[in-house]
Amino acid sequence: MAEAVESPGDPGTTTPRPLFAGLSDISIPQDIPVEGEITIPVRSRIREFDSSTLNESVQNTIMRDLKAVGKKFMHVLYPRKSNTLLRDWDLWGPLILCVTLALSFFQSLCVLGYCILPLTMAMLVCRLVLLAEPGPINFMVRLFVVIIMFAWSIVASTAFLADSQPPNRKALAVYPVFLFYFVISWMILTFTPQ
Repeated sequence: MAEAVESPGDPGTTTPRPLFAGLSDISIPQDIPVEGEITIPVRSRIREFDSSTLNESVQNTIMRDLKAVGKKFMHVLYPRKSNTLLRDWDLWGPLILCVTLALSFFQSLCVLGYCILPLTMAMLVCRLVLLAEPGPINFMVRLFVVIIMFAWSIVASTAFLADSQPPNRKALAVYPVFLFYFVISWMILTFTPQ
């Protein structure tokens, strides 16, 4: 944005003058202290560079991740109060445990995994509903969607597992599946953005 100034050579014509043209004439006395830190200390730049994994070898990255997983397993085996599990989270440990567990029952894990599809759709719908203004109607819509999708997941998994269990033990086979989907449904329903 510029301010129009009358040209000295030709009266009546104007030339644009920069908006902040007069600021270069302002001087600041030397005795005014400047607050804050202007330069970045060399140590923090080195620390920033060290935490980057771009220049790290694949072997070092894998070993670092394995050590982190080992420390978290130690927290589980010897429980103590610590925020490091929440702050430095990863999914490597749960992946290792789930894959190890799946070596004995691939079929059940496959059924459980595919039957989460309705709950995933419920999560997407609930996220969209959460974009609207919160209130009792908002919660009722989310509750309705989660209950319908929870029932859908249970019916789908029961249909898959029905032939693999004797008739008198079907309820026993469905109970852990029910609990699993219930916990996921509860997490979807109670999620609120912060």
